Order: sequence, then C-alpha cells, then structure tokens
Amino acid sequence: MRTIGRTGKTMIRALVAGAWLFAASSAAAQTRLKVVTSTTDLLYIAEQVGGNRIEGKHISEGYQDPHFVEAKPSFVLDLRRADVWAFVGLDLEIGWMSLLLNGARNPKIKPGAPGYVDVSKAIPVIDVPSGAVDRSQGDVHPLGNPHYWLDPDNGKRIARLFRDRFAELDPAGAGAYEKNLGAFEATLDRAAAEWAGARAALRGKPIVAWHTSWRYFAEYTGVDIVGFMEPKPGVPPSPSHLAGLIMTMKRRGAKVIIMEPYYDRKTADFVATKAGATVLVLPPSVGGAKGIDDYGGMIRHNILALAKAVE
Repeated sequence: MRTIGRTGKTMIRALVAGAWLFAASSAAAQTRLKVVTSTTDLLYIAEQVGGNRIEGKHISEGYQDPHFVEAKPSFVLDLRRADVWAFVGLDLEIGWMSLLLNGARNPKIKPGAPGYVDVSKAIPVIDVPSGAVDRSQGDVHPLGNPHYWLDPDNGKRIARLFRDRFAELDPAGAGAYEKNLGAFEATLDRAAAEWAGARAALRGKPIVAWHTSWRYFAEYTGVDIVGFMEPKPGVPPSPSHLAGLIMTMKRRGAKVIIMEPYYDRKTADFVATKAGATVLVLPPSVGGAKGIDDYGGMIRHNILALAKAVE
C-alpha cells in the first residue's frame, strides 16, 4: 500500500487549513447585515459604523433630488434581500418608497420590524408646521424639514442610531459598532475643528437659498437666509416673486444664492445679475459633486465654499 510522504502530508494540511479559512470567511460574508439606505449620506454613515459587518447599497444618488426617484426593479430586488432599510423619513421618500417596499415583500423591513429604520426618529426636527397643511402651501412637509443631514451634529445622531440598531440585529458585533462609532465621531470632530474659522465667519451673513433644504445648514453655521428662490417649497418662482427677492437682496446686502445642482441655474443667474450677487451650487449629499466622496468632506466643502463666496 502506498503511503503519503512528509511533503504530501504538509500539502494536505495546508489544503485543509485553506479550505477551513475559506469556509470561515465565506460564512462571515454571508452573515453580514445587508443594509439598503435611501440616500448616499445615510449609506456613508452606515458603512462607517457597520464596517466589514455590513454590506450596503443606496437608492438615490447624491446629485439627484431625493424627492423624485425612479422605482427601478433592481431597487426592489435589493430591498427583497435586505436586513435593514434605513430612510430619511419626514415624507422625503413619500413619492417612491411605498412602491419599492410593496414590491419587495420583505417582512424584515416592513414598518414595525427591527430592520425598518426611520432615521428621523433620532433627530430634533425643525420647521414643523403649527397648523393644518394643504397643497396651497406648496410641498410643505407636515412632519417637518427632512434635510437634517446637512447639520453634522445630526450626522452623529444618525451614526448613534445605526450603532444601536445594528447591535440589536447583530449582538455579536456590538463592540465593533461601538468602536466604529467612536472613530467616526472623532473624525468628524477633527474636521469640525478645521472648518471652525470659516463657520464663525458665516454667522449672520445674509444669503438666499433656492429651497428650504438649507435650513439645517443655516442653523449649524449661523448664516442668515433672508429669502428663498421658491415662493413656497416646490413652487417655481413667479416674476413678481423674483422682483421682490431682488429688492430684498439689495436691501439686506445678500451677495450669494446657494442651490443644489438639480434646480434651474438660469433663473438663479438672472436674479444674481440683477442683485449684484453670485450663484453658488453646493453638493447636497455625498457624491453630489466630483470629489465629494465622504460625509465630512461634503460638509467641509460647503462651509469653506460659502465662507469664501461671502467674503
């Protein structure tokens, strides 16, 4: 009978060890939480907290208006496989979210399930209407302003919510999620120290914004939004509204109009020319402009760019 030599035994042991490691790594990969978020900002923060224990995807792109997203079949498939569905809430995704969730038919992420994460529950919401809301007021969100991620203090609140929910769904990873949260907050704190001077320079400076999406950003920086290009949220500006806005800008000394990349730049340029101002297109989310690939970098870019524009 033929025996196996020392070299052969060594090779077999190596193959067995390699197979075991492959199986272990494959099992680890299979047990990662599958996280789908409605926006790039939520995904970035989720990945910072989740690390290699999650597998993430997002729906809307950073350069898109998140109110209006095409409900693609591929999104339904992503949600069908998801362990977590995290969304901005406050009706930001009202036009498309139910279509995707109904199509996915995934009990893990239905309302009330642990995988259904309304991130707005962790946020001190502003601009909550005090009375009845109807269509005559434009696209007013009856639950409050949903653009809260533009305040980095809320970025930390989002991260803490993910820490808690991921640990609930994956108790074995609780220590890793806590550690990752600390690293994310430390990174954001270092970035805040870098932009502190520019932030201070913005306090009280008058500007105009296209949409009320910049209200949280204004709360954080102290910049004074003296008017909006839209007469009401989501309502295109009329000639009379623009005329009044130009007068306001001249009277208040507003020299900058900020806006997202998906709004009408021509109208903003017209108003800026008449008011002696400039138009500043800012990325509203991670991926909203070339090179804006992380959450802190997006906030930093917007603060520094606006501080320079109002000098």
